[in-house]
Amino acid sequence: MAKDYYEVLGVDRGADNISIKKAYRKLAMKYHPDKNPDDSSAEERFKEAAEAYQILSDPQKRTRYDQFGHAGFQGFGGGNGGFHDVNDIFSAFGDIFGDFFGGTSAGRGARGGRRSHRGADLRYVLDVDLKDVLNGVKKEIEFEADINCVTCSGSGAKPGSKPEPCSTCGGAGQVVRQQGFFTMATTCSACSGEGVTIKDPCGDCSGRGRIAKKRKIDVTVPAGVSMGTQLRMSGEGEGGHKGGLAGDLYVQINVKEDPKFEREGRHVHTELRVSYLQALLGASVQLEGIDGDIEVDIPSGSQPMDILRIRNQGLPGLRNTQRGDVLAHLRIDLPKRLTRREEELLREIAKDKEEKVQAPAKGFFDRLKS
Repeated sequence: MAKDYYEVLGVDRGADNISIKKAYRKLAMKYHPDKNPDDSSAEERFKEAAEAYQILSDPQKRTRYDQFGHAGFQGFGGGNGGFHDVNDIFSAFGDIFGDFFGGTSAGRGARGGRRSHRGADLRYVLDVDLKDVLNGVKKEIEFEADINCVTCSGSGAKPGSKPEPCSTCGGAGQVVRQQGFFTMATTCSACSGEGVTIKDPCGDCSGRGRIAKKRKIDVTVPAGVSMGTQLRMSGEGEGGHKGGLAGDLYVQINVKEDPKFEREGRHVHTELRVSYLQALLGASVQLEGIDGDIEVDIPSGSQPMDILRIRNQGLPGLRNTQRGDVLAHLRIDLPKRLTRREEELLREIAKDKEEKVQAPAKGFFDRLKS
């Protein structure tokens, strides 16, 4: 069910036009798309307020609405005045937006003027080491982004001159044609909908009103980030155009592979090599951890591929700052050659256990005796 237009604007049914306009200005400023990027609910409220103002600010439409409500506009394209998107609203009420956006039009209104544009959002991929995930890190990044030309203050016109109203559309940014009972409005091809043309362009930006500039900023990467984590830096993207707000910078984290560690969430897998004697008899050895050596006890009788869990020596998470575990996968080194003494001792053990083993190889003098 459609909302009551008076309730949408928050005014009484007896409110005068000044109060209605004031209420609309307040809501339009609050829910303006440039102030609420990527917020669909704010955009819906913005459209809703425009629809209410479009009806209540027109004496004839307001009278019809007071008598019949929303039903009074059925069959007339609804009560929204044909607002398909926010650009239609800017076109209809550009003069109002110009009032509270410092005189720069936030839309192409009937009085013409150049619409402000929010700067584009930018994305930057930042490489970090696995050790940076442990404590976080601050890194300086450099990138290039468009900003308003300082020489012409973003107007595109040479200093001392200014953009002139488009002679084709009269500065409206749209060309209106009457076809029978229908009125068709199309974007002016002469000025691309800007409402103005530049006859004497700025030499620094060639009339674009924009120049590319290299920027350096510090990015604070928090501990616990993972591959693909995005850090939003509000207002650090491309500069706004014609008085619009700047876009945002999204820094996407790429955690580089580590030759010694493999990450699994907050846990870290690594390899621990021990001798066969340490595995059989047990030992205390040093394991290289993410932030220093860790003393690890090898239980006697350990087997190849056993996993030793070292608690709280892994990585933190973004939300759960408790460190995970290090999972050490045992690799047991067996000697390829034995000393004479080692072979003698092992053969004695084999004899005690009555295990069949290969006979010792005979040397040159042993073969002569036989």
